[in-house]
Amino acid sequence: MKTNLDFSKKLSREFYLQDTLTVARKLLGKIFVRILNGNILAGEIIETEAYIAGEDESAHSSRGETKRNATMFEQGGVLYVYFTYGMYFCSNVVTGKEGQGDAVLLRSIEPLEGIEIFAQNRFGKKEITEKEKKNLLSGPGKICMAYDLTRNEDGTDLTGEKIFILDAPEIPDEKIVQTTRIGISKSKDLPWRFYEKDNPYVSKK
Repeated sequence: MKTNLDFSKKLSREFYLQDTLTVARKLLGKIFVRILNGNILAGEIIETEAYIAGEDESAHSSRGETKRNATMFEQGGVLYVYFTYGMYFCSNVVTGKEGQGDAVLLRSIEPLEGIEIFAQNRFGKKEITEKEKKNLLSGPGKICMAYDLTRNEDGTDLTGEKIFILDAPEIPDEKIVQTTRIGISKSKDLPWRFYEKDNPYVSKK
């Protein structure tokens, strides 16, 4: 597999054990990678949302552990994938200690490698317009469709070989916007959404 990425920079378990809001902010600029059928799919994480058990009514873990949300209660550094609205999947990075129940939703990613495969998965074609490219990964459901993430990937260890996140220079504070989250009805005033300022691949400003 040819790539410009440095796979030796894979984030360690310790990164995911940090405070959830810290992880949500520090994930910006990091590279989300999936090795799929020998192909590299990669993009820069540019928008996230934190979901924290106990104080957040919109978190799946707010009412305790269930069969559906069990992955949220694992030790940080695994992928939590759930199906929503009977339409699409959403992918999350589990954070904190085992039993904590916190996660960070991946909301937008800027495509870097494997764009033709992303395009085929999203639009059913390999050649796309610049507008379609900006729309490839600009939303949690779009990310899962483009990366071909389903419940089969729920619980995947992010320190493994198939799906992982690579370290990259931290985005400066002045280039990060922190605001309230999108598309929820409970705990909607919590400022737990982070995105890269002026990036055209962000889902919704």
